[in-house]
Amino acid sequence: MSREKRSFAQEVCVKSAGKAMQMTNMLWPGCRVGVAASGGVDSFVLLKTLKIRQGIVPFHFEMMALHLNPGFDSQSHTALLPWLAEHGIPAHVEVTTHGPDAHSEKNLRRSACFRCAWLRRKRLFELCAQYKLTHLALGHNAEDLVETFFMNLCRNGRVDGMSMNEPFFNGQLQLIRPLMLVEKKYIRQAARQWSLPIWANACPSAGRTARSDMAQTLEHLYAVTKDGRRCVLNGLTRWQLEKSSSAAQKDATDEE
Repeated sequence: MSREKRSFAQEVCVKSAGKAMQMTNMLWPGCRVGVAASGGVDSFVLLKTLKIRQGIVPFHFEMMALHLNPGFDSQSHTALLPWLAEHGIPAHVEVTTHGPDAHSEKNLRRSACFRCAWLRRKRLFELCAQYKLTHLALGHNAEDLVETFFMNLCRNGRVDGMSMNEPFFNGQLQLIRPLMLVEKKYIRQAARQWSLPIWANACPSAGRTARSDMAQTLEHLYAVTKDGRRCVLNGLTRWQLEKSSSAAQKDATDEE
């Protein structure tokens, strides 16, 4: 069986994910990975990339898609099901009320985005326990890392990013971000070239969040120099990779 011919953008996604996996010891033989599949471009490319990595890594691991429809459009995920079936990926799909509840009078203490994300994360953790999954994979990319870094710095006074491989519940679950070394432009290109059936975000707050505001602010920082964007992305992804890699090596040493 001949290997699928991949474009430059697709290779960036697959190889960068492999680099992150190898350097941070993300996976191990027999692990079971739940992939948080929102239906957006990042999570869809993550699904495709992990499916390809299944055929590359020198050991067996399982993967399962976890889709939580936020409840704005109960039929928005219809295109996901045949794609998963075609690729042989098992899935848990459910329609929730997380989105409408977060935007209702039930939520008076936190922003709608914070509440919705909290409810989604809580349910994903429950599903990982239900299906005895060892990993939860999220589709955060290089720009997400940069935005989080500056939000932590400007809003909380913390120099912190997003770990690529982080233990939860005393190590019972690993939260991983295989695409964190990949720029959004390559993810978008790869998604188009793979013809992934991505659907639009029906959330009324889409594009009007603290994260989207930070993304716009960062455009001014990137414009300071000709290579500003590349330098910021490369610098912070390299810093986060080294940090996550060191943590993984320490954990491996402690287990010996």
